[in-house]
Amino acid sequence: MGIIGNHILLILLILLILPILLPPPTKKKSSITLKTPKTMLIENPKTYKGREVETIFFRPAFCGDSAEQLGVRVIYNMPMPTTVQVWSRPDDVLQTYASGWSGGSNARKLQKRIDMHKVKAETSFSAEDYFSMVFEQITGRTDINMGDLSGTELEKAETELFRQAIAEGVRATMWLGDTDGDVSDFTTFNGFLKAIKTAHESSAEGLSFTEYAIGDFNDVGEIFEMSWITASHELRSLRSEGNLAYFISSDLRHEYECLLDEKGVDSAYRESIDGRPTLSYHGIPVIEVPLGKYSKKQYYAKQFCILTDRRNLVLALNTSDMPENEVRMWYNPDEMENRQRAVFLAGTEILDERLLSACIAIVE
Repeated sequence: MGIIGNHILLILLILLILPILLPPPTKKKSSITLKTPKTMLIENPKTYKGREVETIFFRPAFCGDSAEQLGVRVIYNMPMPTTVQVWSRPDDVLQTYASGWSGGSNARKLQKRIDMHKVKAETSFSAEDYFSMVFEQITGRTDINMGDLSGTELEKAETELFRQAIAEGVRATMWLGDTDGDVSDFTTFNGFLKAIKTAHESSAEGLSFTEYAIGDFNDVGEIFEMSWITASHELRSLRSEGNLAYFISSDLRHEYECLLDEKGVDSAYRESIDGRPTLSYHGIPVIEVPLGKYSKKQYYAKQFCILTDRRNLVLALNTSDMPENEVRMWYNPDEMENRQRAVFLAGTEILDERLLSACIAIVE
């Protein structure tokens, strides 16, 4: 064969043997670790600080459609101590003309300081349960290759899971919160019902408050009427601005829908079948405050109807004024747990008691 033929034969032999001798190529490590044939873990830690906490966790949960459902004013990262001003112009600024400056009354200024409390949210899951919950968040999406999940997609799913838990905790506490434990077992910061209770007990100027026993009214329509009739003139005059709303407990919403179902018109029949995404009474939106699942932890105002201006109820959140404010998600190998923690400041305030009319059922 000659020298050239021997060299060609040797090269071919090396090319055939080389793949057998070399180890298989290693794949890039993803954020999922396969421990056993049936157990998968999510181990990559994630930390969010400062503005990231606001933009990733809180604004998506309390803006847009979510904020519309809450029906309250939400403010973020106001300077500490957090204060909010309310201005009201004079009722009549017109004067008989005369040369020079005649002067007039100054605009009324009301300033409220929001009592902010440091809050910590923590949850933990077994490694298997956590993976199943996160994995379930993305299985319904068609734009993901389930055989090659990237860390970004898992991070989004983890973030959404924790964000929902934080949002629900804040939503419940902004109504039921009471650091003294008289209103409910939610004691991290004071909520709106606590503020109403305190204002009533201290005889706050201008507050319209009606206490009733369940069964005193024939139907929920009479409760709406009582809230409107007893409201201050200042509150009723704001109707034209389009920000008034009735905030009601879940049982009153059900009663109201049953009342509407009894109307003998075609639209009532269709709505009784299709449901009502939104409700209103005499053109004023009716917003349900779904607290029924916390009834065992609630000791005050289990049934209520509150008429107010949406801008009068303020939820304040602060994620930037303290260095330890953060959101962390990590895996603890000692306990085989995935843990999540969020630290932030939260508080609520009713800006002007004159702009609120409450009907509260007596808890027996």
